[in-house]
Amino acid sequence: MSARARHVARALYRLAAMTEAHAAPHTGNTLKLVAAAGALAFGAFAAVVLRPHDPGEPPKPEPPRRAASIAASIVPSKPARSVEPATPARALLGKRIFFDESLSEPKGTSCASCHEPALGFAGVHGSKLGVALGSRHDHYARRNTPSLLYLKYVRPFHFHWEEDAPLPDGRGGFFWDGRSDSIAELVRQPLLNPDEMGNTDAAMVSKKLLASAYAAELRTEFGDALSTPDGALKSLGRALESYLLSDAMAPFSSKYDDYLRGKVKLDEFETRGLALFKNPERGNCASCHRLNDRIPNPERSLFSDYGYEAVAVPRNRHMPRNRNAKEFDLGVCERHEPGGHTDEERLCGSFRTPSLRNVALRPSFMHNGVFSSLRDVVAFYATRGTETKRWYPSGAAFDDLPSKYHKYVKVDRPPYDRGAGEKPRLDDADIDAIVAFLNTLSDVTQR
Repeated sequence: MSARARHVARALYRLAAMTEAHAAPHTGNTLKLVAAAGALAFGAFAAVVLRPHDPGEPPKPEPPRRAASIAASIVPSKPARSVEPATPARALLGKRIFFDESLSEPKGTSCASCHEPALGFAGVHGSKLGVALGSRHDHYARRNTPSLLYLKYVRPFHFHWEEDAPLPDGRGGFFWDGRSDSIAELVRQPLLNPDEMGNTDAAMVSKKLLASAYAAELRTEFGDALSTPDGALKSLGRALESYLLSDAMAPFSSKYDDYLRGKVKLDEFETRGLALFKNPERGNCASCHRLNDRIPNPERSLFSDYGYEAVAVPRNRHMPRNRNAKEFDLGVCERHEPGGHTDEERLCGSFRTPSLRNVALRPSFMHNGVFSSLRDVVAFYATRGTETKRWYPSGAAFDDLPSKYHKYVKVDRPPYDRGAGEKPRLDDADIDAIVAFLNTLSDVTQR
């Protein structure tokens, strides 16, 4: 698509999105579908008709795409948070469920076993492999445990079109691949996953809930919903959602937050780290891990744009499933949802950018838990291209991604844009300074 056509298509995309957002409830989906269809049709028209009238632009290879990915950007997503009021009683009930070790099979594993408060509500449940141990011996989660703090700020999964991007990219959603927009629904997955909490079905969970010490409170909150296994599981999810979206789970109690409020100052090393973190020619961390340190509102510094990136972290060879050389985790493009817009090849190897709040508390890092040191994470970003063998022992870069997807890995901007024989964007002292700054993002978290 030419620059001129892309500009027109982008403008129509935004117009359609605005039309959808402001459509009155009584109009139903008609206006939304008209807007979406109009954007797609005119975008296609612009790509074909306007291209010949764009002089001076050399032909460029078309990036792989499907119209469905743009259409999906316009179709409204499900709400990420409950429309029900998160009452204190329901949030307290959700907290009791969160710490209940009787809800796994066999008993002994709670939500908090893998999402430990002292570890920023992340964790590995005693595993040495970088990913969490499940409720049964030798059963491990497929991906690293994400932090559950600040979930109230995560938007539903959607496509977002940056001003200078050729195509929209995914944003938001829960899990590393954004596959869920509802906390109340996503809790089914760890509860019923044989490699996590190990329950066989909703009936097994329902039986445990009805025998719990808080069964009476569940009935008070949800009444007849507990009469069926599916209703009981939904009630559990609604209670957990109230807890995880409560203000207690977004404390904004870190040194960085107090720095924003003018209560403390960062020391010299932390200040240097912050400057490197923001510098687009050095660390360039803030391009994805967004912050605004010029205003005293911590909510403007969530340290993520909740977008998706393919950074090609090394293969975690400690994970049993990775003994199979053909086993790969492809992230977003594995979602295979109706409509297929996330199935595009260009999204293979992309995972959601996590918030860096409380990152220094976590025992493992990246979607596959390959790193156990925060310093190694920053060093990897800085030297991935200049010290290939340090990160990929075989010497072959991007060893946890099939070669046909290597072309989608980020290599064109700092700090990724340095190759063998070139000086990295960050030296050892720079890396240490950034790590010092990241340590200021840890909340004073209490159970």
